[in-house]
Amino acid sequence: MLIDGHGREVNYLRVSVTERCNFRCHYCMPEKPFSWNPKENLLSFDELFKFIKVAIDEGVNKVRITGGEPLLREDLDKFIELIHNYKPDIDLAITTNAFLLANSAKRLKSAGLKRLNISLDSLKPAVAAQIAQKNVLSNVLEGIEKALEVGLNVKINMVPLKGINDGEILDILEFCRQRDITVRYIEYMENSHASSDIQGMHGREILEVIKQKYTIKKVGRQKSSPSFNYEIQENGYIFGLIDPHKHDFCEDCNRIRLTAEGHLIPCLYFDEAQSIAEAVKEDNIDKAADILKDVLANKPKENRWSEEDSEGSSRAFYETGG
Repeated sequence: MLIDGHGREVNYLRVSVTERCNFRCHYCMPEKPFSWNPKENLLSFDELFKFIKVAIDEGVNKVRITGGEPLLREDLDKFIELIHNYKPDIDLAITTNAFLLANSAKRLKSAGLKRLNISLDSLKPAVAAQIAQKNVLSNVLEGIEKALEVGLNVKINMVPLKGINDGEILDILEFCRQRDITVRYIEYMENSHASSDIQGMHGREILEVIKQKYTIKKVGRQKSSPSFNYEIQENGYIFGLIDPHKHDFCEDCNRIRLTAEGHLIPCLYFDEAQSIAEAVKEDNIDKAADILKDVLANKPKENRWSEEDSEGSSRAFYETGG
């Protein structure tokens, strides 16, 4: 069992396999050129897997593959299969924008993938294109339907932005409710790489929009989930709100993050990290395990978000998968 310096059990590893993305969303990486780190700077899947095995052996039972956009990394299904074969009962998921999902959903399911978190910020082609700076909606919707068809569990993430997609909060809720999938609204997370002219919505503002149509009641967080859940009393549908500015957001944090270059990060909103790259390249598993324990010992109690923080993280979310 992995325990951090504040007595919290850490059983969840998020692994970014690439910083590359085929979108340029305003809240993430709007001005980054379509370039990326050379392949030789990234850990191979075999090297990433060496560390994942260490983490699983120490108590991690949930692994999420992220990016950038993870489906851009070639042979991702083979990487999924490596993890699944090592521990078939592990909770294995991917966070994706779903643009490439229609052609890969069946392979990913066969490799052992269980769940997907998919970003869907608009159901209007023009608005989706405005946010992603690319015509994306038809591919994303096709990817969602294909994932459901092959039997993958799907959750939808939406980032409401004032004056852009804030009028679609209920539309996306109904889209998800009709398909019996969960939507989670995410407060915009301030970071220095985002567009300076966007403004997110506070969680209470998102809830007020939903209350215009429905009566809702609090359900609460499920275990260590970052999502605070609510139930619509009229139909029993449950949706989530991810609100990192809230004072209790970090109380039960059970996550650490590994970048594609091998940086082990104890908290999304901290710039501190230690590299396991040399250890896995040298096949020094004991050293990798020691680094993991040291990172956990120094994992912060809380993130650095606050209501007054206008810039937020200087670490790019496309490096860590959010």
